[in-house]
Amino acid sequence: MVLAGGSSRRLGGAPKGLAEVAGIRIIDRVAAALREVAPELLLVANDPAASQWLPGTSVTSDLHPGKGGLAGVEAALGNGGGRDALVVGWDMPFVTPAILRAILEAAESNSADIALPASDSPYGFEPFCAYYSVRVLPSLSRFLEAGSGGGAARDFIGRSSRVHLLQAQQVAAVGDARMLFFSVNTAADLERARAMAKATE
Repeated sequence: MVLAGGSSRRLGGAPKGLAEVAGIRIIDRVAAALREVAPELLLVANDPAASQWLPGTSVTSDLHPGKGGLAGVEAALGNGGGRDALVVGWDMPFVTPAILRAILEAAESNSADIALPASDSPYGFEPFCAYYSVRVLPSLSRFLEAGSGGGAARDFIGRSSRVHLLQAQQVAAVGDARMLFFSVNTAADLERARAMAKATE
């Protein structure tokens, strides 16, 4: 599932996932990584133009608009036909199939409802590069209906059971966390991402 959200105010209002890094749109980079590990894609976005972003990909919108990325997770679980969701934000140009496989394997081997990697983000983990079981849908909907959202992903995860965290050394085994989870939110981030991509050519 590709999670397309945010107003992109810090990127001049332009949809950030449509920006290019090394000549490839970020959304296409994310979709390519997901296609390596997932049977199908679902794009969660509230923009009326979203159906044009990934032709042939199903699109759904938030049931609780304005409640942040968790509302997108809820939409994915609710419209996934009773299936679990592997969630990746559309502003992460360097996510790889390897880290996504590691997340899925960790979820399966630990019978986790939520599996997510450790990182140096303010949360200490990546809630929007993560696995969510459909089993969390009722509690997630209640959480959002109670008025929680926005930056509250850590609150929901903190009160959830059966959460598995991939430790930093496990993440390091498949890549550099600083690159894997780098997200583009500002024009400066975009330029940095382009420089990072060029350095790895």
